[in-house]
Amino acid sequence: MRIGYPCVNESLTCSAAQTFRLASYSTDRLRTTVAANLVCLRQILEFNVAHGLLYFRLPSGIVPFGSHAINQHDWATEFAPQFAELGAFARKHRMRLALHPDQFVVLNSPDADIVRRSVEELVYQGRLLDLMEMDTAAKLQIHAGGVYGDKPAALDRWVRTWHELLPDAVRRRLVVEPDDRLYSLHDCLELHRRTGVPLLLDNLHHECLNHGESLTDAVLAAAATWHPHHDGPPLMDYSEQAPGERRGKHRASLDEAHFAAFVAALPATVAPDVMLEIKDKEASALRAVAVLRAVRALTAARA
Repeated sequence: MRIGYPCVNESLTCSAAQTFRLASYSTDRLRTTVAANLVCLRQILEFNVAHGLLYFRLPSGIVPFGSHAINQHDWATEFAPQFAELGAFARKHRMRLALHPDQFVVLNSPDADIVRRSVEELVYQGRLLDLMEMDTAAKLQIHAGGVYGDKPAALDRWVRTWHELLPDAVRRRLVVEPDDRLYSLHDCLELHRRTGVPLLLDNLHHECLNHGESLTDAVLAAAATWHPHHDGPPLMDYSEQAPGERRGKHRASLDEAHFAAFVAALPATVAPDVMLEIKDKEASALRAVAVLRAVRALTAARA
């Protein structure tokens, strides 16, 4: 089990997702920003390896306006050596990488233009992983989308987009995450049955929206959608309910006892790589690694 955190390292002073306003776009500004983002990304990956954090969600904005029509610069060719070096570093240290496109990526929208732009964004983000020469265990994680008053029709549109509009390079990386309001594990299993897309379970989302399945049963059902030879170990998101806040809001810092109970509840046959969606990022991830080591030591002692 690898532990990770998303996008931002708060221990470092740099950002790998620096950007600028669309009105300020220029090729020179793009090139300078991408170069700085890649330098920072190397620092983040080095920090993670040094601290045993071997799963990282890359920021979507490594290349500002990466899927926007204004960006006509061949950044992929210019920065191919830097991306390849980053990927080689990740592979050397057995790091798992992923991306989580923003909420505007909606494959089942009734608006064809939104779907088109969503596909373009997925192509751009998949290209980042391709340039890093990561295998197809490096995933693009999205939600199922909206309901638009008719869930069966929305599911049909998602399936149609998968079959008709998504390039093979995107399909090989895509995973779907059940959410906390609209699409449960049960709903997303239908998408898997119709497309083969793997499902990424979030423990808090499942707690908020389910059909009575225990977390253990839900983990087993989601894990069964992953093909071990080309998807890698299953991925999971881990989060905790923020006390006194709206249902589904993430906690600011890890509750170590809660995380230990989560690890203990995982089926013995499933060892997912776990992304911590906790607000203090690597600080909680470091504590989660310590908890995981303690749980493993206790299990070994009992054996």
